[in-house]
Amino acid sequence: MRNEFLKTITFLIILLSVQSSSSQKKAYKDKPNVLLIVADDMNMWSILKNYAPLQTPALDKLMSESLYFPNASCAAPVCIPSRASFFSGRAPYKTGAYVNNPDTWKNNSLSTTTVIPESFKESGYTTWGRGKIFHARINGERQNAMFDNKVVEGGFGPFAEKTYQYAKSKWFSIKPWTGSDTDFPDVRNANAAISFLKEKQDDTPFFMYYGLYRPHTPYTAPKRFYDRYKDSEITMAPGYLPNDLDDVPLQGRQLVDSLQPFYKKGLSKKEVLLDMMRAYCANYSFADWNIGRVIKALDESPYADNTIVIFYSDNGFHNGTKNHWVKSTLWEQADGVPFLIRLPNKKSKECLQTVSLLDVYPTLVEYCGLKQPSHELDGQSIVPVFNHSEAAWNRPSFTCYGESYSSVRDKQYRYIRYPDGSAELYDHYGDPYEYTNLAENPNYKDIIDKLSQSIPPTFSKSLGGKN
Repeated sequence: MRNEFLKTITFLIILLSVQSSSSQKKAYKDKPNVLLIVADDMNMWSILKNYAPLQTPALDKLMSESLYFPNASCAAPVCIPSRASFFSGRAPYKTGAYVNNPDTWKNNSLSTTTVIPESFKESGYTTWGRGKIFHARINGERQNAMFDNKVVEGGFGPFAEKTYQYAKSKWFSIKPWTGSDTDFPDVRNANAAISFLKEKQDDTPFFMYYGLYRPHTPYTAPKRFYDRYKDSEITMAPGYLPNDLDDVPLQGRQLVDSLQPFYKKGLSKKEVLLDMMRAYCANYSFADWNIGRVIKALDESPYADNTIVIFYSDNGFHNGTKNHWVKSTLWEQADGVPFLIRLPNKKSKECLQTVSLLDVYPTLVEYCGLKQPSHELDGQSIVPVFNHSEAAWNRPSFTCYGESYSSVRDKQYRYIRYPDGSAELYDHYGDPYEYTNLAENPNYKDIIDKLSQSIPPTFSKSLGGKN
């Protein structure tokens, strides 16, 4: 009798265990997968369609299946602090991560802040990551611990020989690459992402991160992407105006390079800039091709119907506007970023909310049912916009590039204030390239007062680094 009782108890325990395991697997299976793709130094041309020569078939297709946000901004207009902000969900003015600093994640509040991949791992997800992630080394073995795969980054190469340089730095070399595609880390990392999507078989949901190094310099891309762009078709960037700094305060002008560093013996300044435009387009299309390969692999996988795809760039890019080539300013060209969210229903809609990359973390927490991190998230979930593209969004985006270097963007205006109190105001409805500074016009005082309310009263001391 006792043996029969023990057998019954054992059977019930096994049954409950199986049911619990089955229930857990079902709960995991019901959670959405995530594919997060981040480009480097990609401007808004692919979203705004305002530079005719540029060819981006993969992003065009993704945009036709996504919610797209033409008013999206980064929290900091340069790589390391931007990535620190969206991975941590914490604003630069709270962390002091304003500029590029290789020690951004060491011995400060960020060193103990839970980042997005860690939140997914703690919530039972398989985590996979490759490519450009934090750009600065995150403390200890932390990066390896937050991903289930062996993380491979790859770097910015290949670099061209000195004779191909368009400045003193190797970073501004221009060369159509005739070697193997796999000379590029973006290609190798895309290949690895494709393999993961083909090979993964268990029921656990996944968080997948693919970080590209392009279209960031150096301007080396496979030759076939240069061949897409005939020299006769390349023009100066939309919004380029040689005298565009005339009404910009001194502290704004101090952020620009005035295009002086870029030269090539035997070429005029305009010819140099047109060469760089062609090279940037080649890098852009190369990034687009890699993005398209990864998304195609997802769409051909069993996970296509239960995966949210989020794509954006870490910051924008100037391409000559405001007499500036790179990023690191408070204007639209550096602060605005392409931002797409493809839901499983592939519904396409323009969303005019002034979202920030800080909003990515809280959005993923809500949409994927993640455990709330122990720290406060400074962004706002975009999930309400998923259900209603015109959902109320009474929150301008805010970008900063140093203590008291502030840029506030609502649907119509951008207001910039520098540490010395000087300011700029632009009306994007009639002036999308920010030609005319309205800050001294008394008719706009109420608008300035309203936008000023989004500037934080205090800024954390800078962690230091390179402007």
